[in-house]
Amino acid sequence: MAKKGPTPPRPSSTKRRTTKPGRYVSAEERGRYTAPVPKDTKKSPRWFGPLILVLMIGGLAVVALNYLNELPGAVSPWYLVGGLVAIFASFYMATQYK
Repeated sequence: MAKKGPTPPRPSSTKRRTTKPGRYVSAEERGRYTAPVPKDTKKSPRWFGPLILVLMIGGLAVVALNYLNELPGAVSPWYLVGGLVAIFASFYMATQYK
């Protein structure tokens, strides 16, 4: 009887071969990998930060002055709307700051 060598591995029908055992499939193999953005494109303009502060402080001042009845035209809901829009705009801009 002749010596038998190791049997060759059977090809898998639909499974991909991975380097790690088990069910792990890397992000590159899944197509879910996004390459990082180059560092030189991750900068906000110089005026972006001061504009955030101006909108935040200005919106807060408009709301406070409206409640203190110091703005022209007496107490108005439109002053509140304008102040809150400025505050929310500054929060949105702060999330985009890099």
